[in-house]
Amino acid sequence: MSDYTIKNFMQDIDDSAARLGVDGLEARFARSHLDSDHLGVSHLRFGPGVRFPFGHRHREQEEVYVVVSGSGRLRLDGEDKQLRRWDVVRVAPHVARGFEGGPEGLELIAIGNDRPEGGDGEQLHEFWVD
Repeated sequence: MSDYTIKNFMQDIDDSAARLGVDGLEARFARSHLDSDHLGVSHLRFGPGVRFPFGHRHREQEEVYVVVSGSGRLRLDGEDKQLRRWDVVRVAPHVARGFEGGPEGLELIAIGNDRPEGGDGEQLHEFWVD
């Protein structure tokens, strides 16, 4: 394995959200492309008012999200937080989370640490029920 890896989110990493069929949502997960033993980095883009179709949480993996453009809403265990450009949010593994794009959309970089083999994420399909 090389001592470094360079990948382009838009050219080298497929949009995984395409299989979800949600217009205005992009999700590119670079973990498997980086040859890293300890880090995962993802790029997420939400159009105005677009939500990821489910929330999620982890057993072990802590995550940090950086808002690089736009604004939106982050739901954390049922509590809504407003996000704006350059906000940085750390989320403990057990906290349920989900994002929604604001009026101009929301663009995030997500960074995760070590995770168990095969992942530790749990999808929460009833997450957006109010």
